[in-house]
Amino acid sequence: MKISIIGVGRLGGALALALSRKGYSIENLVARRCETARIIAENISPKPQILTASETEKLAGSEIIFIATQDSEIEQVAADLAGKLTNKPFVFHTSGSLSSQILRDLNEAGCRVGSLHPLVSVSDAFLGAGRFKDVFFCLEGDPEAVAVAEKIVVDLQGKSFAVQAKFKALYHASAVTASGQVTALISLAVEMLAACGLTNEKAQEILLPLVKSTFENLEKQTPAQALTGTFARADVETMKKHIAVIKEMLAPELLDVYLQLGLRSAHLAETQERANAENLALMKKILAAERLKRVNDKR
Repeated sequence: MKISIIGVGRLGGALALALSRKGYSIENLVARRCETARIIAENISPKPQILTASETEKLAGSEIIFIATQDSEIEQVAADLAGKLTNKPFVFHTSGSLSSQILRDLNEAGCRVGSLHPLVSVSDAFLGAGRFKDVFFCLEGDPEAVAVAEKIVVDLQGKSFAVQAKFKALYHASAVTASGQVTALISLAVEMLAACGLTNEKAQEILLPLVKSTFENLEKQTPAQALTGTFARADVETMKKHIAVIKEMLAPELLDVYLQLGLRSAHLAETQERANAENLALMKKILAAERLKRVNDKR
């Protein structure tokens, strides 16, 4: 099928490359930064046409259009396209947080619309193009559009699932927590280890095998089953040492994170009934008290 992609950033570029490798005809790339689009286009055969945002009337021959712009731009792009597309193609946006309702102008113009969002971290178009295999794609929209999206996902060797439009923001919050915020959390762990006298680079190198082993456990176990360490053992004294040294050596924000995640970890440990219940209750009491102190300190 003939495809045009509006927004040739990391995800838009990755989709263009990946779909071209699966036999889809990438006809047009609409980009604000033409140089980035040219680099992507040079790796696609036959080479797609590069257009600017003012040339979207040339997309009228496309069978599928992906809008892979920033979320704040999608509604305006859809409104602009609605008056230019005479062939009523399938139109998908790739936002994780927005539903297909943002494409209502196109829907009212007769296009079948939907949202297609891959649950994968794409930090570079070329790396991302090779990461869609076995990845889950969240689909939502008109039944006809979802059917086409399911075929695309199969061709990319991915898997698909659906959520209702009203849950898109919550779905996306889950994805951000599992990816971006995990990255932020690891950066805190790197900062803690670097404070022991290592460089940030060495600290990250040391911690990554541990992080990988955690995710390997999560491939086979629930989060509660995969929990290890101080809270899984209900080791109250070690937790007290952690709190004391974080207070002494690191920024207060890191203590906030430790306390919040400690409470969640203690809850997970309780569900497994492996650790001493009295110790877990004491841990939660100490953590709650420390959090209250932090709240009062901020006032």
